[in-house]
Amino acid sequence: MTRSRWRVGVLAMTLVGVVAACAGAPPPQLGSGLLLSGYDRKVRVQDDLFRFANGQWLRTTAIPADRASYSAFTAVADQADQNLRTIVQDSAARHGAAGSPDQQIGDFYASFMDTARLDALGITPLKASLDRIDALTSPADLLRYFAETARTGSSSPIALSVDQDAKNASAYLPDVTQSGLTLPNRDYYLKTDPQFVTIRDQLRAYVARMLGLAGVAAPDAAAGQVLAVENRLAEAQWTAVQNRDATATYNKFTVADATARTPGLDWKTYLDAAGVHTPDFVVAEPGFFTALGTALTTVPPADWRSYLKFRLIDDLAPYLSNDFVTARFEFRGRDLAGQQEMSPRWKRGVTAVNSAMGDLLGRRYVQRYFPPDAKRRVDALVGRLIDAYRSSIDGLDWMSAATRAQAEDKLGKLDVKIGYPSEWKDYSKLRVARDDLVGNEVRASALEYQRDLDRLGKPVDRAEWFTTPQTVNAFYNPTRNDITFPAAILQPPFFDPTADDAVNYGGIGAVIGHEISHAFDDQGRKYDGTGNLRDWWTPQDVQRFTARTTALAAQYSAYEPLPGEHVNGELTLGENIADLSGLTVALRAYRLSLGGRGASVMNGFTGEQRFFLGWAQVWRGKTRNEDLRVQLLSDPHSPDEFRANGVVSNLPEYYTAFDVKQGDKLFRPPGQRVRIW
Repeated sequence: MTRSRWRVGVLAMTLVGVVAACAGAPPPQLGSGLLLSGYDRKVRVQDDLFRFANGQWLRTTAIPADRASYSAFTAVADQADQNLRTIVQDSAARHGAAGSPDQQIGDFYASFMDTARLDALGITPLKASLDRIDALTSPADLLRYFAETARTGSSSPIALSVDQDAKNASAYLPDVTQSGLTLPNRDYYLKTDPQFVTIRDQLRAYVARMLGLAGVAAPDAAAGQVLAVENRLAEAQWTAVQNRDATATYNKFTVADATARTPGLDWKTYLDAAGVHTPDFVVAEPGFFTALGTALTTVPPADWRSYLKFRLIDDLAPYLSNDFVTARFEFRGRDLAGQQEMSPRWKRGVTAVNSAMGDLLGRRYVQRYFPPDAKRRVDALVGRLIDAYRSSIDGLDWMSAATRAQAEDKLGKLDVKIGYPSEWKDYSKLRVARDDLVGNEVRASALEYQRDLDRLGKPVDRAEWFTTPQTVNAFYNPTRNDITFPAAILQPPFFDPTADDAVNYGGIGAVIGHEISHAFDDQGRKYDGTGNLRDWWTPQDVQRFTARTTALAAQYSAYEPLPGEHVNGELTLGENIADLSGLTVALRAYRLSLGGRGASVMNGFTGEQRFFLGWAQVWRGKTRNEDLRVQLLSDPHSPDEFRANGVVSNLPEYYTAFDVKQGDKLFRPPGQRVRIW
């Protein structure tokens, strides 16, 4: 099930740490934490902070063949995968009793690694499901099947989740959102640029290839039907920018009212089949579902059947024979993301186990790899950042006293989750068979689905985690007003007690500040301290805030990572606000930590210079053009280069630290610099 639509992380794919230790780079010099070997001294720091701190690394580091991008994060994620591999293999070696965690982990992994059996089975594991699709002849049949996919982990045009009610954060509520596309988002279907036409041609060939491998008759014709359905869905879908709007996507209906609003969609039929029995639910994009209702009654059932067969095959292809795995990689990995090779099978197997039973691995990961002292240290850091944020709110000259008081109340209610959850998920009901990989995956999805359904009618569990301790990321959840820092980022090199405070504050400090700032970005600000979607701002404050965020969006929209393809300043606005505010507050916290003392010069850099260099090292990374294009169209995060340079071009403290003057490339006239929090 899709969880928590408004949970925001510090990154999508490229979170890196405080001391960004990239593969092949020497460890940081003790005391400074600056990765000097990756610097390019031929670049002026006044012109390009990103390349000054990372230029040599960018020139000498190749993106591995099995990656679409590479960064310090990638190296840390690789180490996490190795740690998880050790945990999985140890479990397999113990040959645990049936139903034990060792048996579940070991047999799931073994079922993934048994390629001989998978190749012998071919499409057989999906035969019953494909036959089920062949029996769909009416809109009601289709709706019931859409509901079934929510249980099995496959996809349909409707994504169902159970989340907090955004306007009553003490209760759970079902939520449906648009879904059902193979390509990253609607723009890939609608844009007429040559690269998008090519991708659509590649998609058509891929669909035909997969359907042919599955034994579907006339696969080329069926592929045409699939593309026609997906094009129709794409035309109806909301844009990525529209879907960021927390207010516009909160549309609460009774079942009867929703059915009247979306003719052709009998929501009682859908929800009954999904096992959801509540009087009302949220429809995120009513316009899309109105169009879907029309499509259900006008698109021939045969076209829907071809579409649903392909969606099923594509979703479960990683768990089938090698011909399906290869076809999926060659389209999704090579054509869409630019990867040259598949990841090793052991790594994909570990990912599959981790996805199916993350808390089983997480509990062992914490025991083996998470130093208890890291939790205490980061807890103290978070406290300092919250104090600095409070001071920042107190000093705002554009916010009225009434709104400021509620902002301080929200900050005071912010909950902090560090390391790992207080309670672990129970997997005792998950049956894992060594000879049934597809069944294992489907049963794991069904268990999570039932776990979500069981929340309905119960009080909200605010201690619950929506990530695992081994996740290399950090999150803010607006309906819970909490920030989460999993164990995987709370140890070297993300948090390094041997590194200089300036670099730590520019790294983990800015990450912490980033997450806190999501509580006050353009969407997070719409929620109050309890997590309710409620307008607690005066109209004048909204106007002043919007003037600043509009200017920031315009700044980022001017960046052009690929020829003719710009950053979408509206799509990335929330993350850009969090970067700008997070770094601002982290610098304030760093200054407070000095207690009035001056910082020493290290490696030729002052304390505040090292702070900004630590920030630039966080974003050390490079991305293939294919994957960068996906990011520009669908990712709410700006590319690494602009996360480093865009923020500092707005901070007077950066100008002072490096003597940035008019004529330097990072210079912005004072009247054009944006400062929010």
